[in-house]
Amino acid sequence: MAPRILLVDDDPSLREVVRYALDRAGYDVVEASDGRVALERFRQHQVDLVVLDVLMPEMDGIAVCRELRQTSQVPIVFLSSRAEEVDKVLGLEMGGDDYLTKPFSPRELVSRVKAVLRRTRVVTEEGTVTEAAGVRLDTEAFRAWAGSVELKLTVTEFRILEVFVRRPGRVFTRDELVERAYPGPHHVSDRTLDSHIRRIRQKLREGGLDPIHTVHGLGFRFEDAR
Repeated sequence: MAPRILLVDDDPSLREVVRYALDRAGYDVVEASDGRVALERFRQHQVDLVVLDVLMPEMDGIAVCRELRQTSQVPIVFLSSRAEEVDKVLGLEMGGDDYLTKPFSPRELVSRVKAVLRRTRVVTEEGTVTEAAGVRLDTEAFRAWAGSVELKLTVTEFRILEVFVRRPGRVFTRDELVERAYPGPHHVSDRTLDSHIRRIRQKLREGGLDPIHTVHGLGFRFEDAR
């Protein structure tokens, strides 16, 4: 089956253009004109990725994302007219996976959607279990634990943590983390990466672990305590 995309934007002209591009790329598209309808559509359909506008009436994209994250780690690509706003939303608050600022080309959106879905498939198809510093990852089941506590990670957070767990003790620069955790076309700033890492740290600390350390002037190290 073709991957199903939930397209959420209050601008019908934009939805028409984006839907046409996604249809041509082979995706099954479900539309929603506002946040409340988006949540209904999400409950009605098996969705593989959400393209989500930030500024909408009734219920904005931030509120929709927060609601979705209560029960799902579905990949989310944000749309917004303000890059700085979405940069914060993506990593620090919501844990989205990518974003585009308006105006954008439909071709670029399709490229981002493909890249995010590719990351999802890599996570679910590698099929190995790996462990370091009390953190265990099952890449086949897309599950992670800090000690005995199971973590709720987005696809992007899982990919970043996987890079660390596979090479404990190694210092990774920000550029290296971006290249390893975001295969294919991507648009990731240092600020967004740092926000993702802050969220990962918060979730690990809930399990009583704090293995990610900043190496000033270089990057980050994942310390294996054993």
